Amino acid sequence: MSSLYWLFPLGGFLLLLAVNRLIRVGLAAPRIPAAALPAEAGWQDVAFATANRKTLRGWFLPAGERAPALAILHGWGGNTEMMLPLAGPLHAAGFALLLFDARCHGRSDGDDFASLPRFAEDLGAAVDWLRTRPEVDPGRIGVIGHSVGAGAALLLGSRRNDLRALVSLAAFGHPAWMMRRWLRAKGVPYWPLGAYVLRYVQWVIGHRFDDIAPVNTVRRVACPVLLVHGDADDIVPLADAQAILAAGRGDGVRLLVVPGSHDRYTDLERSIEQLLAFLEEACR
Repeated sequence: MSSLYWLFPLGGFLLLLAVNRLIRVGLAAPRIPAAALPAEAGWQDVAFATANRKTLRGWFLPAGERAPALAILHGWGGNTEMMLPLAGPLHAAGFALLLFDARCHGRSDGDDFASLPRFAEDLGAAVDWLRTRPEVDPGRIGVIGHSVGAGAALLLGSRRNDLRALVSLAAFGHPAWMMRRWLRAKGVPYWPLGAYVLRYVQWVIGHRFDDIAPVNTVRRVACPVLLVHGDADDIVPLADAQAILAAGRGDGVRLLVVPGSHDRYTDLERSIEQLLAFLEEACR
């Protein structure tokens, strides 16, 4: 009988470990290697340090002497190559560009986990690297992020005041909103399992969702912010972008709604003109 008494607590503990393992595996970002360095002239293969003694890898494209520069970050499961459609028009407008892979993505080092705060750490490391480059004007550096990378850009912008512009592409309003949508899509009931997933993820990443949610961090961003969102985004609804806009600092935050989905904008040429006008005004 005494052996059975200890069996149940041990069984519950092992079950909990198994559930935690499933959560981490289920939420882990897929690693998609980027292709070779772009064939266009001028691109450089670069590497720089980030937190936890890890190395990030990316592509740098200078734009002359003391040029304004942009650090560009992909979303969850993305890589540098996925952000290349932005490079041509941005570089033609005079911006030096740094496209890079976050930890656990593309060609960059792995870590024990990836998260929005770690994306923000990596984006901060990219900005710091740009500030050391002789080709870059350190007083005219902006950031562009997509999805989780957009949330990371807003988190970074809430922590430092040396950014000149911030572009958020398809940001979700709150990690809890995003995760509850994901749980519903998987058929996982919120109570009790879904609620446990949210608590466990916050414990793993070491941050409360409320503290890193774009609807909250946008209030503390000092530089101009442009929210870009596809009108047919079925992963992050347009309502999330509208909630971030409503929480922002009046004229300091703008919303550009464009035709397209979460990952593809069907009218990129017209949209890019408005994005360029925002960046040129902010980095003038």
